[in-house]
Amino acid sequence: MSRLFIAAISVAGFLCGCAAVRTEQMTDLSPILPGSSNKFERLLASPESFRLQVLVSEVVTNRHGRGELTRHGYRVDAEYFYPASAIKLCAAVAALQAVERLQPSSLSTDLADAPMEIAPLFSGDVAQAGDASNLKGGDITVGHELRKLALVSDNRAFNRFYDLVGPEDLNRSMHALGLRSVVINHRLSEPRKIADMHASAAVTFRVPNAGPIVVPARSSRLVLTNNSTGLLVGSGYMRDDQLVNTPMDFTGRNGISLVDLQDLLVKVARPDIDLGTPSLQLSGSHRSRLLQAMTEYPRESANPIYSAKDYPDESSKFLLPGIRRVFPSTNPGVRIESKGKPGRAYGFSTENSYVRNPANGHAVFVTAVLYTNADGVLNDDKYDYATVADPFFADLGELIARRWLAD
Repeated sequence: MSRLFIAAISVAGFLCGCAAVRTEQMTDLSPILPGSSNKFERLLASPESFRLQVLVSEVVTNRHGRGELTRHGYRVDAEYFYPASAIKLCAAVAALQAVERLQPSSLSTDLADAPMEIAPLFSGDVAQAGDASNLKGGDITVGHELRKLALVSDNRAFNRFYDLVGPEDLNRSMHALGLRSVVINHRLSEPRKIADMHASAAVTFRVPNAGPIVVPARSSRLVLTNNSTGLLVGSGYMRDDQLVNTPMDFTGRNGISLVDLQDLLVKVARPDIDLGTPSLQLSGSHRSRLLQAMTEYPRESANPIYSAKDYPDESSKFLLPGIRRVFPSTNPGVRIESKGKPGRAYGFSTENSYVRNPANGHAVFVTAVLYTNADGVLNDDKYDYATVADPFFADLGELIARRWLAD
């Protein structure tokens, strides 16, 4: 059997009225989900409580011989969902765009490989000038942070890109691509009490045989909020070990619509497909680096190095278990590769994937979100991921493999 290629990525959120594709342009996915089996029965009986949304876009060849999408949707952008680490794809693209703008014409090497230093910004900060995980000199580089971000969803890598690009340019770069729903207001897993989440530190590239390239510290004046239904989540949340008996408000949190999340992946993985919005302004070499980082399993990385025990293949590829029911990994003729970045936090699990079977040329984009939080309390680390979310995504992966990938 030929190798099966899968690309996975994640993101979430919604800014009402800005999705690139209207729901009436999609085929209703509702008959397909229950028709596959009774595996989705519980979720389909109460999709609002699970905030279930699914967008499947089949890649087809039009009469001009070019690829285009036939989209099938279920409750697409019906309400807000938190993107968590899925938003990191935006930062990866914006960071590479920033490097290309900063690249001196006289520099023969790629600025993405130049040592990068991040200045202190807040009280108690120290300068960031090295990264022990980089086996090539121990430097912080955009190229190395890109790999960490894509391979194991490294939060520090995202935060370093947040400083490099700055939150205002980060948002504007996504809006310029037609992804108007993007709202990026904060870093990820930041333990410090930061007075100004919109501030970004100065960044300096140390270019060999040339002077430093300095990106100054900035503070964004761009005020963005999510404008969707369902921005109040849960019945309560933990704050400093105390239960607050009101829903958590996600109005000012990071966000992106399901359609924009998938469209960004389309722009990265299949730039030949015209979405009717601006194309990705990124060099072929940088796009290839991003795709390569999203393709490898952590255990396959030579730099940085990750163990298969700590980072199993399916740890960040939610569809893989189900796809492997159809295309077993034990079959020596099958090789499953994943391009992408899922997200999981506050009970939200999001998968955004490009899946392709070279044996028959079948390809499909799959973007889905599920909220699992039976006790209604956020920040208590009890989110039903293993018992509800993981089985759902595995079953969805099996459905995708059987319906769209198999002969």
